[in-house]
Amino acid sequence: MTAIALDNVTISLGGRQILSDVTLDIGQGEFIGMLGANGAGKTTLMRAILGLIPVSAGSITVLGTPARKGNRTVGYMPQASAALSARLNGRDFVVAAANGHRWGSPFPSREDYREADRALDLVGATALAKRPLTELSGGERQRLLLAQALLGGPNVLLLDEPLISLDPSRQSAVIDLVRRLQRELGITVLFSAHELNPLLGALDRVLYLGNGQAALGPVDEVITGPILSRLYGSPIEVLRVNGRIFVMSGQYEMERGEHLHDDGQDHHHGHHHA
Repeated sequence: MTAIALDNVTISLGGRQILSDVTLDIGQGEFIGMLGANGAGKTTLMRAILGLIPVSAGSITVLGTPARKGNRTVGYMPQASAALSARLNGRDFVVAAANGHRWGSPFPSREDYREADRALDLVGATALAKRPLTELSGGERQRLLLAQALLGGPNVLLLDEPLISLDPSRQSAVIDLVRRLQRELGITVLFSAHELNPLLGALDRVLYLGNGQAALGPVDEVITGPILSRLYGSPIEVLRVNGRIFVMSGQYEMERGEHLHDDGQDHHHGHHHA
């Protein structure tokens, strides 16, 4: 069974073609690392899978049905914002998301709290339930965002750059947690990142976006000079050193440097610690 299928998909935003006639299939239960240069369309593709932005041509299906807004089989973890409301504690923050999909009562039901507690337990964040968000580290906030994404028991999880601004040890903890959940729950994970190396031990296949195109396959087939040169639109060399992979344009390492979000704005996420 296919979890996510793109059939000749073209997506344009603000007159710019982000994806151009892309066809690919992601199988159920796969862990896919999604990479690509800044502005390659990683966030845009996730938003299209969620039905939040329309495709210009072609079609996207999720578990066999057309991508649509409010599809409860898809969980989404947006890029972490520093502006998480400080007044909430961890449990209320997760519950707020549980209630977000419903009209009617703004007050969470007992069922909402049960579901939030289940999600907190899944991500190992039960201890954070009573703590205010202001006291939490970046890694702890990521757990709460992940708990939100798991509400309702989705089959497909879209994680948008969950490693941003975390130090390497916290990055490893997030990847290990997501990989464990993916296996335990038998779900499909699309995990975007701007560096491949932290994900190498976890991913089943890699989806690389660039130049309106996409390449999906095993790391050794996709992360090659010829394929990345096509996606970047310039000569790229791939170096493998001690189990790590470096994507080089001349002397410049493509996956390094200040990180830009998909909107092209520089949000100054350096390598500061969470």
